[in-house]
Amino acid sequence: MATLSYAEKLILAPMVRIGTLPTRLLALDYGADIVYSEEIIDHKLIRCRRVENDVLGTVDFVEVDDLPVFRTCKKEKDRVVFQMGTADPERALKAAKMVENDVAGIDVNMGCPKDYSTKGGMGAALLQHPEKIKQILTTLVQGCKLPITCKIRILPKLEDSLSLVKLIEGTGVAALAVHGRMKEERPQHPVHCDVIRAIAENISIPLIANGGSKDIITSFEDVEKFKARTAASSVMIAREAQWNLSVFRREGMFPADRVIKDYLKYAIDYANPYQNTKYCIQQVLHETMETEQGMALLKAKSTKEICAIWDVEDYCSKTTAKQTELIRAKDDGRLTVKRRKLSDGAMLHLLHAPYVKKDYEGAKFPKIKLFELCNHRRWPKPEFTTEERQPDRSFQSTVTVNGDMYRSIAWERSKRAAEHASAAVCLRVLESLID
Repeated sequence: MATLSYAEKLILAPMVRIGTLPTRLLALDYGADIVYSEEIIDHKLIRCRRVENDVLGTVDFVEVDDLPVFRTCKKEKDRVVFQMGTADPERALKAAKMVENDVAGIDVNMGCPKDYSTKGGMGAALLQHPEKIKQILTTLVQGCKLPITCKIRILPKLEDSLSLVKLIEGTGVAALAVHGRMKEERPQHPVHCDVIRAIAENISIPLIANGGSKDIITSFEDVEKFKARTAASSVMIAREAQWNLSVFRREGMFPADRVIKDYLKYAIDYANPYQNTKYCIQQVLHETMETEQGMALLKAKSTKEICAIWDVEDYCSKTTAKQTELIRAKDDGRLTVKRRKLSDGAMLHLLHAPYVKKDYEGAKFPKIKLFELCNHRRWPKPEFTTEERQPDRSFQSTVTVNGDMYRSIAWERSKRAAEHASAAVCLRVLESLID
């Protein structure tokens, strides 16, 4: 894969809750050259494991509950930049190494002014700690094979901004994104194009200008105006893209309904959680939420209900049916007990059997049933051994009963749940032998 270039590019900005896979893919379809993921905190990614999702054709980084924290696919692999929130060099590198084979670049958020970021010493809080910025970026540049970038906000004094960007450039980053507002400023404040220009004229790496939505950029034609006013190499768009992703189209923007329908197809294709789909469409309808469509969207409680509003039900039903068939085919194999003879002659029985507590409401839990069974048959008490998997701190247990071993290959959130799962596997195998 060729190294990603940030020069002369039109870029989808990182946006929390917006920059998920359907949004990124549609932005690429409409003409974006590079797309950034939403910010993902290093701690959260490090707790994940990488899973190749055969049903969706994606690579998922999932927590122990199998919910994806970051989902990507081949279509965007050479143009997606993973943005992380971090305040620690070693932790940042650990997170970057986890995704470096699945994305085109790594970006560090050094400009987010929101409390959830700054309270952890991340985002805009880093602007007050240039040495820490230097440590984080240098560690990433030296330890990761991908191009490293960061996104900052400007400082109150121009000379301080210039000093900071020279320090950043010296770490070896591939490009620098600058949001032309200070940490305390919000979208209603005008963007400081003059400061972005001064920065661009004082560094030799590509400068990516950000912050021009609405004030300057309302259509594709305005991108060149923003570039001219800031002397930037590339332009990054956030709010205007959030409201209408077809701002990236050189041929002109589509109406909101067309954008929503195109977006929904990607949301269906990649099983996007309906809550996130709903939120993203709300941003497209931001000024028309009082319409009949907007009110129906607020009431929707599933992807299917959202699709009905925009007449995409048929596509949703057919695609979901295909996905269900693939899942069932996969589960058929997982629901079969596999047996492996061990060197000591014991038999290890393996089955994918996640422990679901609500399935046992009003009934005895698997461990209790297993202990009662062993007592009734005068067998030794079941012996459990449990393995903890890092970094997501999930558990898998094996139970030994009457000389044989039983294990659920599903990983659980707790040691107790893992033991119940292995006990359930044992009971199922023993019951099948009795039958």
